[in-house]
Amino acid sequence: MSAKTTITHKKQKSDTANSFKTESVLALSICHFVHDVYSSFLAPLLPLLIEKLSLSLTQAGFLTTVMQLPALLNPYIGTLADRISVRYFVTLAPMVTAVTMSLIGLAPTYGVLLILLLMAGISVSIFHVPSPVMISRLSGSQKGKGMSFFMTGGELARAVGPLAAVGTVSLLGLEGFYPVMIVGIVASFWLLLRLRDVALDDYQRQPSSVRQTWREMRFLLVPLTAILFFRGFMHASVATFLPTYIQLETGNLWLAGIGLTVFEAAGVAGVLAAGSFSDRFGRRRILLISLTGAPLSLLLFVWLGGWLRFGALLFVGFTVLSTTPVMLALIQEHAKSSPSTANGFFMMISFIARSAIVVVVGFLGDLIGLRATYFVSALLGLMAIPFILRLPKRR
Repeated sequence: MSAKTTITHKKQKSDTANSFKTESVLALSICHFVHDVYSSFLAPLLPLLIEKLSLSLTQAGFLTTVMQLPALLNPYIGTLADRISVRYFVTLAPMVTAVTMSLIGLAPTYGVLLILLLMAGISVSIFHVPSPVMISRLSGSQKGKGMSFFMTGGELARAVGPLAAVGTVSLLGLEGFYPVMIVGIVASFWLLLRLRDVALDDYQRQPSSVRQTWREMRFLLVPLTAILFFRGFMHASVATFLPTYIQLETGNLWLAGIGLTVFEAAGVAGVLAAGSFSDRFGRRRILLISLTGAPLSLLLFVWLGGWLRFGALLFVGFTVLSTTPVMLALIQEHAKSSPSTANGFFMMISFIARSAIVVVVGFLGDLIGLRATYFVSALLGLMAIPFILRLPKRR
């Protein structure tokens, strides 16, 4: 074989590796949507579970904690995913989550319910830790675009999941809605067939340990931790307390619901757009625009009155929620030896920050009122900017 032919073959192989595999990315994003629809079943069904099992509010609150507890093991799940094929981790998770979450209405005791939710939580971690790694490999040089597609599936599921749960239970009853698991089972087998001929593990690597990965990725994970922390105040104050704030301000429950819908819908648009923009203009620049615009939009939302505040709320949702695909793309660009472990660290930090900050925001709301809490959250959001400037520039 001539030198010219060898160079041509290498170029073709490189072009294939850098290409955006649209069909595979869309398949994984659709299964992300299906998976997260099931994982969102607990909140809307909680009142019925409380009534059936005569639970206290403390016991009910502990259910969510148990389901989220496996997130603390995300770096170790990532290490395991770096050592064996991530294909089976991701493709089987929708089925496991669907089965466990569809059976919670049949749980005869509180203990059985805890076991089902713990299994679901493990499945959620097993899906979310390695799947961005798969998206990264399938997206080639357009990692931001791939992460946007993937995260859009999750954002849409958050809106559709509660409606699906309530609608199905209204038709079939709490103990009769378990047949909905069939959609998740079909999704798993469809994804397995869809990705069976896609090369995902055709490379040589020696994955690092959890400790080594932290040392290698500390330059990126430390500023991202600070960004997640300061962004978390804005996210928690709006995503969790927006309906309460609008109802207190206007006394209108319908407006409160509309406000949350506007926020989430704008977030879907932001998630879909931000990754592609970051491919073109740079991750750091898009994060800087988003996390400068988010606090300013939140201040406008508090200051403005009437329907103008819903315009400001559109910008809040678009900017606050658009940052995740950009940060996921950053992680995958720089985590070469252990991409799943690095993503596990990111997911664990995100979980801890989100869980802790919601409590702090609620405490501030009780102490100084939600309006003042929104001002404080916006000002804290601006403090993320110096840490964005510490992020590495375009590779």
